[in-house]
Amino acid sequence: MSERLNSLQQWAEQQLGWPGIELTPASSDASFRRYFRVQQNDASYILMDAPPAQEDCRPFAQVTQLFLDLGLHVPELIASDLDRGFLLLGDLGSRLYLDELHEDTADRLYGDALGALATLQSCGPAGEGSLPAYDRPLLMSEMALFSDWLLDRHLGMTMESTGQEALQRIFGLLADSALGQPVVCVHRDFHSRNLMVTPAHNPGILDYQDAVLGPVTYDLVSLLRDCYIAWPRERVEGWALGYRELALQMGILRPGQADEATFLRWFDWMGAQRHLKAAGIFARLNDRDGKPEYLKDIPRTLGYVVEVCSRYPELAELGAISSRVLARL
Repeated sequence: MSERLNSLQQWAEQQLGWPGIELTPASSDASFRRYFRVQQNDASYILMDAPPAQEDCRPFAQVTQLFLDLGLHVPELIASDLDRGFLLLGDLGSRLYLDELHEDTADRLYGDALGALATLQSCGPAGEGSLPAYDRPLLMSEMALFSDWLLDRHLGMTMESTGQEALQRIFGLLADSALGQPVVCVHRDFHSRNLMVTPAHNPGILDYQDAVLGPVTYDLVSLLRDCYIAWPRERVEGWALGYRELALQMGILRPGQADEATFLRWFDWMGAQRHLKAAGIFARLNDRDGKPEYLKDIPRTLGYVVEVCSRYPELAELGAISSRVLARL
């Protein structure tokens, strides 16, 4: 056992009063964080190991309390050593949404998730300064991951100046669309690998430490156009428009603020922004971090971009570039 894991184990034994506990890996993560499950009889807890040199676990602790105060089902923060990056958390189980979503369960599970999202957006903070802003520099830097990591470093695709200019222009259009939407509390990774099926108060919600104030459709498209599972366009749009109605009822959207066509355009263009970012991150996880398992998700992720761009002439050049990328994968 490494010195760090030994320290984590000793710390957990002190917090729980359990001598000789065993650390069992609980989940994989796309970051430097690691999670371990510790159990004794019917009691089960999760240990987070967040090395301070790579991960600051303070935002996790802060947002955990924020979400608990909203009544969302997130892990209870039982103990922490923020300087060392050790956290002791409640255990939401091991039933990932991704593993349990299928034709017969989708409406129910997504219904629960959309209800939780409505709580987050209607009750969560929206005032300036309460959370970081999903501003233009952040939106643009995320889309640059597509160019820098997938096109350049992973595929070695050299873009002509006209192609580079087209990408930057379209990135700007996507950012404009995002910034034109109502601002709400955004989880920022609200998808089937971060939602847990729980016996009560479903879903359990994980991986929320990067929460920001941003566009109303961001978490919605993260959930419904998931990088890890795909559904027919008609069904996805039905769920999205159902959420629009819920958002109107709960005051997240004001009457007349966004008709169905406007809301779907926001949803589509927000998805393009997110999926460009995700495709770049998947390439970076392989090329920088030695995690090749995410490469298999790039075709699905970029497939969303190609499909959306085919329906909006303003995005046609992005669709063509994304199609070329798919042909190279």
